Amino acid sequence: MDTAFLVAALATAIRAGTPLLYAALGAVIHERAGVLNLGLEGVMLVGAVTGFLIVVHTHSLAAAISATLLVGALLGALFAILVVGFRVNQVVAGLALALFGAGLSAHIGSPVIGLPAPVAFVPRPVPILSGIPVVGPILFRHDPLVYATYVLVPLLWWLLFRTRVGLRTRAVGEEPGAADAVGVDVSRVRFLATVFGGMVTSLGGAYLSLAYTPTWIENMVAGRGWIALALVVFSGWNPILAVAGAYLFGGVDSLGFRLQAAGFTTVSSFFLRMMPYVLTVLLLVVVTPGKIKGIPKALGAPYRREQR
Repeated sequence: MDTAFLVAALATAIRAGTPLLYAALGAVIHERAGVLNLGLEGVMLVGAVTGFLIVVHTHSLAAAISATLLVGALLGALFAILVVGFRVNQVVAGLALALFGAGLSAHIGSPVIGLPAPVAFVPRPVPILSGIPVVGPILFRHDPLVYATYVLVPLLWWLLFRTRVGLRTRAVGEEPGAADAVGVDVSRVRFLATVFGGMVTSLGGAYLSLAYTPTWIENMVAGRGWIALALVVFSGWNPILAVAGAYLFGGVDSLGFRLQAAGFTTVSSFFLRMMPYVLTVLLLVVVTPGKIKGIPKALGAPYRREQR
């Protein structure tokens, strides 16, 4: 395997892993606060179709991203109202959100299926850095949404582990009763974390329709939301480790295309395309509940102040 192929494969892994990374980061945020949302797939789908519809009608990427963030916040708020306000079972509500997002995106996106995006995020090499041998082509010849993750990941890590806001978020996810006893508004923290997590997750969908494959295809997220849930476990609810996991899954996802482009046809392309999902299943089998590290103790458990 020559250096050029390896560099191209790693660069492609970053692009393919970026939507997973956005979804995983969104999940890390609200799961650290104790809210389990299995509806990432639906949020990504609605984010993808919203961004694409806006860019088709306005030809503005800024408007598309703004609309994507707004719809992610609305879906996050809807989910938070159900599970935080009304204490609906989080697993049931998450599955309902996934189905709702799939149906809604298919309905509103039907008029634009297969249309190419009039404008899209394209690679913009970073001056000087993109010229560094090996590292430059891998890291610094991407589009702005990829570069945004370079800032977002350390920022979220700093917020979660080095600020009072992060301390309160983690306390609510670990011991909500103790957090409440010292004056932390558990419901407020969980609500805001879920809204913010929805915004970040929605960007993962927008990346698919505005950068990775700039078009709209029904169910184009193709299970990435479910993979992101496994990725959160793999990362131990740590934004930094989520990067490695996302790029690993992204690399496996793009492996088939790279091998075919290189003339390697011994292994069926269908087998290669299913590898990310096989890897997800293996991860869930190997990482048993007894071996999971970093899981918030109150994850998925509704908080009732009267039972403190």
